[in-house]
Amino acid sequence: MAEKKLKGLGVSAGVRIGKAFVYSPVRLADIESRKTDDSGVELQRLQQAKAKCSEQLQALVDRAQSTLGEDKAMILKGQLSFLSDPVFYPPMEDLIVREQWSAETAVHKIVTQVAGLFESMANEYMRERAADVRDVGNRLFAQLSDHQGTRLSDIREQVILVADDLTPSDTVQLDKNLVLGFVTRIGGKTSHTAILANSLGIAAVLGIGDEMEAIDHGDELIIDGSVGDCIVSPSAATIETFREQQQREESEWADLKAYANRAAVTKDGFRVELAANIGTVEESLSLLEQGAEAVGLYRTEFLFMGQSQLPDEETQYQAYSAVAEAMRGRPVVIRTLDIGGDKELPYLELPKEMNPFLGYRAIRIGLDRRELLLTQLKAIARAGVHGTVKIMFPMISGLEEWREAKAIYEQACEQLRQEGKPFADSVELGIMIEIPSAALMAYSFAKEVDFFSIGTNDLVQYTVAVDRMNEKVSHLYDYFHPAVIRLVKQVIDASVRHGKWTGMCGTMAGDPLAAPLLVGLGLHEWSMSASSLSKVKKVLVHVNRSECAALAERVLTLDTAAEVRQALEAFHRQIEAGV
Repeated sequence: MAEKKLKGLGVSAGVRIGKAFVYSPVRLADIESRKTDDSGVELQRLQQAKAKCSEQLQALVDRAQSTLGEDKAMILKGQLSFLSDPVFYPPMEDLIVREQWSAETAVHKIVTQVAGLFESMANEYMRERAADVRDVGNRLFAQLSDHQGTRLSDIREQVILVADDLTPSDTVQLDKNLVLGFVTRIGGKTSHTAILANSLGIAAVLGIGDEMEAIDHGDELIIDGSVGDCIVSPSAATIETFREQQQREESEWADLKAYANRAAVTKDGFRVELAANIGTVEESLSLLEQGAEAVGLYRTEFLFMGQSQLPDEETQYQAYSAVAEAMRGRPVVIRTLDIGGDKELPYLELPKEMNPFLGYRAIRIGLDRRELLLTQLKAIARAGVHGTVKIMFPMISGLEEWREAKAIYEQACEQLRQEGKPFADSVELGIMIEIPSAALMAYSFAKEVDFFSIGTNDLVQYTVAVDRMNEKVSHLYDYFHPAVIRLVKQVIDASVRHGKWTGMCGTMAGDPLAAPLLVGLGLHEWSMSASSLSKVKKVLVHVNRSECAALAERVLTLDTAAEVRQALEAFHRQIEAGV
């Protein structure tokens, strides 16, 4: 086959060369119904499939608990429970014995029936369980089938994983030592698959689209996660070119290790705080060794996702306390529940919306369902006695929302006093700046809040009206858009005027190309995936703040994102020439 180049979105940097592993598990819907002449044999096949499926799921639960936390493991525990449910497995055996159906047909019929029952229920959470029923059915079918497609457990050598997308239960099974990179049909720069790739340090190209059909299982692939290239069946010359690039990258990574424990200080003494974004307790355990000085964003929604009910105050307190203790007194900025948009929480029974990113989400849910927010704030305040925690409210659009959220926090503290529970009574309260209205009102907010954290992922999509999950318009999604940069500047200026600090926890904060600009704008705290910390530090220690300030002044006069990028790239070439 001739060499073919596919284009997607580069979401996690790195050049990788390897065989394609096309993840295409068989589905229960693929089977044809058939009868059997030997129900005893079919019954034995089903029992063996159930035993293997149970063993497989339990192993995945154990792995999830040790690597991703209890919240992720709950997804798989729910599936495991179906195998012992009297309305799920026994009726399959009954169909085999009573009606002489094959094991595959019995699984298909019962799964279809049970999933249909769930889908007909009024409760949205129960309707969502239909997907779990079908997933378990597919697992049973895979054990029964002679043609099992490809499964993640089949990976025995280093490969580049090719898939439509990756679900949470898929990611639990990934072995970082074997999966060199991702290529997916769908997904954007801020999708959960992109976040996963960055947190694992795995190169990834997402949003290839229908061109992914050009990739067959076992094909030689080259991916470049920096620019979004995927080359199928590369020529010998192309492979040699990219191997040389790979060697340069490996040399650069070895060089970056020297920066992990260096302070983020410019040549002329400007000090910034480099923090990491996390979603689970486990991610916090190695942050100090990776060079993080704080947790700049603890995404608490990952504690909520995958569970069958809201985590209570004690469960949340234990999780937040563990992170505070892991950071040994370093700051931990905990964001209150940010659900909605592209993140669902079935048991909350959120309404289906035409424009979920503009609808009922984040702090809007917390202010409407006050008990939910109150419980979380009590847990965070209690965790404050184990370290230095700060609370951040997401999706604030106006002062009224901020004041109401603050009032609920004060109510939480008062309840803790009455209950006699120890808590930190001097927790800093801040807001995320991710809606243009908040950025434009920054001077008013700065009089009342303790800090800002700019969430560029949402700020960009709301400023330029681009759905950040839609690969069709992804070329318009750019945090170097002059309007975005001017909003960032306005927020930082407002915080400085009132003696407050501003952080940034969106993707822009982890981009080395943006680092000199952010220094010049006066950003105080930067939070990013842990894998980006050393890259950003390397830039910071080789620049002067005065030069960066001059760069920022020039950038603020530019009219297009392309012009901004050109200016930053030219500045970087000057840095590299002097290193």
